[in-house]
Amino acid sequence: MSLKKKVLITGASRGIGRSILEAFSDENSFLIGTATSKVGLDAIQNFLSKNKIEGKALILDLGKEESINNFFTTLKDNDLYPDILINNAGITRDNIFLRMKDEEWSEVLDIHLNSQFKIIKNLIRPMLKKKYGRIVNLSSAAAAIGNKGQANYVAAKSGIEAMSKTLAREFGLKNITINCVAPGFIETDMTKSLEENYKEEIASQIPLQRFGRPEEVADLIKFLTSSEADYITGQTIHINGGLFM
Repeated sequence: MSLKKKVLITGASRGIGRSILEAFSDENSFLIGTATSKVGLDAIQNFLSKNKIEGKALILDLGKEESINNFFTTLKDNDLYPDILINNAGITRDNIFLRMKDEEWSEVLDIHLNSQFKIIKNLIRPMLKKKYGRIVNLSSAAAAIGNKGQANYVAAKSGIEAMSKTLAREFGLKNITINCVAPGFIETDMTKSLEENYKEEIASQIPLQRFGRPEEVADLIKFLTSSEADYITGQTIHINGGLFM
């Protein structure tokens, strides 16, 4: 296990997170996947066991301080500090701006932006000692173009991109790269629930005329953590079929 890179993926039980977990399922990785519930935890553990992959499933609820602290303790006690960190977990609390409640605004910023600050601050210290680290933060095309009803989500994702650029400048000297990946419309549980004619309308605005696949996002993230991407840092890479250029 000592020769394997430890890869931590938050929100790894489904959607893009699950595809990221699968993308790193090779003999060179020890996988650490997080979920907020026992159902998600079991999904990750079953995947690891079924495919005979070295790894561990852990509970992490970014909305609860106690859960975050317990998570850090588990990583420390089990020597699971990651070489590669992928901040994927998040939520949405959509509402038009004038109807958006204070808690809807605060919860989204807390789980996306504030919790990533805590996670990176805690987990980057071991990377500094090793003089190696790869961090990828999930953003969104919405951060670049805006989206009605998502002022909270867009503000959080924009903040993540700005923070990532600053951290890339601060830690580049220690061989730590920090990038963002900003997906557009991707085939996930969330988009599957949209009405068909609405999905067709959106797809018609995308030059490639389709939604992206989770594995396409996962492959891009894996590339950004590979040796081929050692000279890429402080960037936001868009993957949206041309929706935003």
